[in-house]
Amino acid sequence: MTTEGAIRVGLVGFGLGGSVFHAPLISATPGLALVAVVTRDRERATSVRTRFPQARVVPEVHELWEADDLDLIVISTVNSAHVPLGLAALEAGLPVVIDKPLAPNAAGGQQLIEEARARGVMLSVFQNRRWDSDFLTMRSMLDDGAIGSPTRFESRYERWRPSIRADAWRERPGRDEAGGLLFDLGSHLIDQAMQLFGRPTHVYGELDARRPGSAVADDAFVALQHRGGVRSHLWMSAVARLHGPRFRVLGTAGAFESFGLDGQEDALASGADPRDPGWGTEPPERWGTLATEDGERAVQSLRGDYPAFYAGVEHAIRAGGPPPVDPGDSVDGLRVIEAAARSAADHAVVAMAWPDG
Repeated sequence: MTTEGAIRVGLVGFGLGGSVFHAPLISATPGLALVAVVTRDRERATSVRTRFPQARVVPEVHELWEADDLDLIVISTVNSAHVPLGLAALEAGLPVVIDKPLAPNAAGGQQLIEEARARGVMLSVFQNRRWDSDFLTMRSMLDDGAIGSPTRFESRYERWRPSIRADAWRERPGRDEAGGLLFDLGSHLIDQAMQLFGRPTHVYGELDARRPGSAVADDAFVALQHRGGVRSHLWMSAVARLHGPRFRVLGTAGAFESFGLDGQEDALASGADPRDPGWGTEPPERWGTLATEDGERAVQSLRGDYPAFYAGVEHAIRAGGPPPVDPGDSVDGLRVIEAAARSAADHAVVAMAWPDG
């Protein structure tokens, strides 16, 4: 693979996010070239050399700032490192993509935004679930008025993982660690709800540590009251043996319901190529159901499109346009996460005061 004319990418981290999502999607995007990966882990380094032989492996992140052959940095590390690594990349004058959550708190996220603005370089956040097949399908039906005016939105990411991994960084307590499901799955659920219905006026949260030995939230519920009157109910759990609907949205003229997760993550994990012609398609048994006064019918799922994120990054860098995900959206999501945590601690609904009123 030639890097001539391509935007040269350095990837920091090769855990689940780096190996399953970022590296394959970067490598499949026309105009991007993965040229460096930072990892100290020997097995991961071997995996990089096997799967992405065009990329060099470096053990220390400072080697990226010192190199003169990079045009973009992608950060897929522990959440606590997002802000310092993001700031270092921006200070080096490099555009940056940071995996969600953007930061452990809204203040840190805003600091990144201000640094990117001051440097005049792109900053974006990997909120890939905006390109889930079921989310795109549901959003299209809302735009078309298929269920009338929406009134209630339900969204779930539920798993059955009753045992904790003591060495997993997402299990670490502490405000700066940003561990637990509220920052992990909640970042996606809240982002999707706000993409559909805007900023909430009120937030309510319930956070529990259900698994033996767990020190972070592994079973959570967040309710949002949106300005337009829609209520969003969001569930995330590691202790759900039976799963509820992935999406259920009720409206004045109908409802839509779907089950199961978008298949793109599993496809990436199995080594499928995002450039394959059938990428992002869902089989009929995974399609959702639309119910109106005319009865119930299956709705063919729109194609999922995770590759659209890095295509948007490539276009933003070359054309100077907006990034595929505005980091300000992610800061808004972090403010909601912080409000949900306060609500759970105080057993009270939190009224939101947004910076622009």
